[in-house]
Amino acid sequence: MFAGDNIKTENSGWEFKAQVTNIFDEHVEKSVPLYHEGHRLIKNLSDFFIRDGSVCYEIGCSTGTLSYMLATHHSTKNAYFIGIDKEIDMIRKAKDKYDKYNLEKLSFICEDIITFEFDAADFIVSFYTLQFIEIKYRKNILYKIYNSLERGGCFVFFEKVVAINSNFQNIFDTIYFDFKIQNGYSFSEILAKYFALKGVLVPNTTQENLSILKNVGFKEISIISKFCNFEGYVAIK
Repeated sequence: MFAGDNIKTENSGWEFKAQVTNIFDEHVEKSVPLYHEGHRLIKNLSDFFIRDGSVCYEIGCSTGTLSYMLATHHSTKNAYFIGIDKEIDMIRKAKDKYDKYNLEKLSFICEDIITFEFDAADFIVSFYTLQFIEIKYRKNILYKIYNSLERGGCFVFFEKVVAINSNFQNIFDTIYFDFKIQNGYSFSEILAKYFALKGVLVPNTTQENLSILKNVGFKEISIISKFCNFEGYVAIK
């Protein structure tokens, strides 16, 4: 099966390794609604939280696009930007793309967020990443994020979600499939990606995401972006 862009997949077998890495930037912008708008929104949000001395983490940085955007946006500040991904192919690609710019305050590290320990930070981003981590680990990861944030620090969290009922789920799925068709994917490619993600991408409902953010300690939470089943949240400590 092929999930578009010549990415060969297997049932319940989606991986972010070499063949996906090589086409990732093109594939993701055609697969995630408001992809670039989400990046710009996060960049603009960061102005309220990143200052001299700040540390910013991106969880699941993939090829480094957003981390690089944040680092260059705040290039006049003495702030540090760290992209984290557990896939070595993604980290190699990120370094290949951005090391040539010699940005001393931008780094990419290959680490598993399940075991990674954060330093104190003012801004942490997860852009469609936690949905790929087993549910049993997510609450502990969010505890670590909350505890590492400085008072007044911000966690930005984008995820695909499950609709509140079957009618909305059907509507949202249909609109999303139409979005992918308009971006050039065939029915067979859309189905191949759907089956490849079974058990790999496991979304929560909106309420579950809001509840877990509250349970780990966040008091100020707002939804800041929505396209059907694709949502963005901001949580302030």
